[in-house]
Amino acid sequence: MVALGALCSWALLSVLRPAVEPLESTGGTYVSVVRGVISESVSLNAVAAWPEILAGINQTSGIVTSIEIEPGEEVAPGATLFTVALRPVVIAQGEVPMFREIADGAVGGDVGQLQVLLKELGHYRDIIDARVGPRTTAAIRRWQGELGVEKTGVVELGDVVFVPHLPSRIALNPEFIHRGASLTGGEEAVFSLPPVPVFRIPATEAQASIMPSGTTIEVTSPSGRVWRGVAGEQKRAEDDSISVFVAGQGGSSLCADACGEVPAGEESTLLSRVVLVPEVEGLLVPSSALVTTADGETAVIGVDGERTAVKVTASAKGMSVISGVPEGTRVRVPAGSSP
Repeated sequence: MVALGALCSWALLSVLRPAVEPLESTGGTYVSVVRGVISESVSLNAVAAWPEILAGINQTSGIVTSIEIEPGEEVAPGATLFTVALRPVVIAQGEVPMFREIADGAVGGDVGQLQVLLKELGHYRDIIDARVGPRTTAAIRRWQGELGVEKTGVVELGDVVFVPHLPSRIALNPEFIHRGASLTGGEEAVFSLPPVPVFRIPATEAQASIMPSGTTIEVTSPSGRVWRGVAGEQKRAEDDSISVFVAGQGGSSLCADACGEVPAGEESTLLSRVVLVPEVEGLLVPSSALVTTADGETAVIGVDGERTAVKVTASAKGMSVISGVPEGTRVRVPAGSSP
């Protein structure tokens, strides 16, 4: 019986001992108030992905001979996306898709878009009049020379893919655009990506309930750095699964200038830490040492049996940070037991 009692006393002390510093105790029912840190969090998996928006249609035909950009790479007007039969397919900004060859005498919005591209690349210095004349033709020839193709002065159908916005992060559709692929024209080839990926935590009903809007969430990036954000909107899918979306603090991007770590074209699973109680430093007691007085105050009971009112700052994992008593004060645990 003596051995059993000793074992129980040791177990109680082990449970009540905070992680940062052991609580001194001369018996099984009293512990000392000590300084330490408490916090509480839950680890869950987060999913990061770049939503893809169709931005451009391929209009050339032939065999894809090379891929010139990485998925999710930010590209500017004039960048070569891929080559077909060694001929570059170039991206440019414009609302009008490529629908014809652009040659001498052509007039229209697509011509104006091409003139803007040629001007940005330093090959055209005249006004943007959406009309192919001698100066535009000469600019096309200079551009073709830079690309290493025959300087015909004619932009073939499919030489350019116009997309609504540039610069932008771009991904090629791997279903159609890969080395050795045979293109006939009309393929959904080019996707634009938003400025930042979307982060969400797939959650059960219970998990979602502990992540109200504004809850601090730390996501570990692919390189190991910690991105600190907050829980935002919660969406329920048709199968009743819940996604808790994570944004940066203060409306900023969660991944800031390191969003390129998240690969495009696939979902990435990242470890996240949901901070239920942030780190709080102060004087610690087991939460079971706290009592509520008749007038609603929180108190602890000392070795003399007297109650002393205290203020609780935070509680986590069975420990509470309090003020109102000096460090080293011995208090009864559990509070309701007799001295």
